[in-house]
Amino acid sequence: MSQILSPDDITRKYGKMFCRGVYTLVDEENGKAMIIEECSAKGPVEWDAANRRRAGGAITGVRVEGTTLIMDAIIGEREVRFGPASKDVGGQGLKALKVEGDRVRTTWVGLAGASVGIGACMPQGPGTIEAVYPDDAKVGGAHRIEVSVVTPKMVRVIYAVDDTDTKEKGASWVLMLKMANSAPLGHYLEHKIVQLNPDVPEKTTNCVAVGVSFAVEPKDLDALTDYVINFVRENTFSENTTIAMYQGLSIPEEARAYGLRAKKEIMKVEDAMKVAEASGIRLIEVTGKRGTIGAVAGIGCFDMGLAAAALPGDLDP
Repeated sequence: MSQILSPDDITRKYGKMFCRGVYTLVDEENGKAMIIEECSAKGPVEWDAANRRRAGGAITGVRVEGTTLIMDAIIGEREVRFGPASKDVGGQGLKALKVEGDRVRTTWVGLAGASVGIGACMPQGPGTIEAVYPDDAKVGGAHRIEVSVVTPKMVRVIYAVDDTDTKEKGASWVLMLKMANSAPLGHYLEHKIVQLNPDVPEKTTNCVAVGVSFAVEPKDLDALTDYVINFVRENTFSENTTIAMYQGLSIPEEARAYGLRAKKEIMKVEDAMKVAEASGIRLIEVTGKRGTIGAVAGIGCFDMGLAAAALPGDLDP
């Protein structure tokens, strides 16, 4: 037998914990998912990351950014392996991730003290719809628990823009940051400034593209996109502004290669349009086409970390 509890039920049962949000993003075409768990402190995030990496299961990668835990996963099920350390230090891991219509069900296993994170903390966080427990569920101590956390199905969408300013006024990174912070739909994830070739003759000052990503429920995607387009149109100072839009958890290799080229070569609009078509990137001409060059590069470089902001050679030892 099992019991279904709401986040409020879980809070009353275990007391107020520390999760500030749970978001489950899926890329069904590629069988991939990303779970983002936001916490109020870095210590629990690092400890959970170490435990979940050790356990393996459906998780394929774990990283920590501040007080946020980001987990890459498969859509499916794999055995969780806690190993010999579990009897002494406990453990926690993701057993399965399944898409059920407009919801995602993640099934977690926890041992001993590590069971508190997946049994009491995460399930009461904002973003959780409900959690399913066995009737005899106990967390902490020497107990083992298996709990399923149900969240809305979300997708990742990236909007990248270039050529919104002039030499006299405007800054693309400011425009996109204001847009992201004011968006009425979706959950704002990341803002990236992508340095491109500073020798481009048409540049304003720094020659950068800017991208912003959101987690959004599919039913809200069109409305969010309309908001982004209208915001950029109303706030751009340039007659050459283009938005590039990409949905998915993996940037296509052709787009990544183009982004790296745009850091050291002078590209053409035609180059960018070919890459966009091959990579599933939607182009939205706001006031003109020239921004297509940087907007597509903004998508291509979005997941490169610090390298996105750097020029070739900047990060060499």
